[in-house]
Amino acid sequence: MMATTHVFAALVVVAPVAYAHPELGTALAAGAILGGLAPDLDLVLEHRRSFHFPISGLAVAVPAVMIAAVSPSSLAVGVGAFVVAAWLHAVSDAIGGGPEMDPWNDRSERAVYDHVRDRWIRPRRWIRYDGAPEDAAVAVALAIPTLIVFDGWTRTLVAAGIAASLVYALLRRRLVAWTPDWLE
Repeated sequence: MMATTHVFAALVVVAPVAYAHPELGTALAAGAILGGLAPDLDLVLEHRRSFHFPISGLAVAVPAVMIAAVSPSSLAVGVGAFVVAAWLHAVSDAIGGGPEMDPWNDRSERAVYDHVRDRWIRPRRWIRYDGAPEDAAVAVALAIPTLIVFDGWTRTLVAAGIAASLVYALLRRRLVAWTPDWLE
């Protein structure tokens, strides 16, 4: 899935708390956005293995949420949102395709690495590849509630993310041809 889809999913998860406690909205949004993006920092390492923790990430997310619920400071809810978003990103990568640049040509059976079982989780391909039309549709659908709940910089960032998602989806299949060989 696209990075924006991961971010919008994370924002949807924290939106009910932000709605109920608007004073925590900024911390929740910042944590969700950064956590939704963080796992993909492993693009330069072994993508979907180095910073993706679909199983063990839950062991960190649950206590982080519990701490935030007991002591709802901006720091606690921001860290909780970050950890939950990073875990959600890793888990949701299994519903898409593999990490290859051209999944319509070279389909791998590796979606995301399970560090607990020391094996790759197979892709479900409900979203065929990042930037697929269904990915863009899910991104826009997830973004709508965040546009309602959040305001200010978060709303602006989400609106820009929708535009970027749609442009990326339109160009996705062409991008492989435009990618330098050293990036593949």
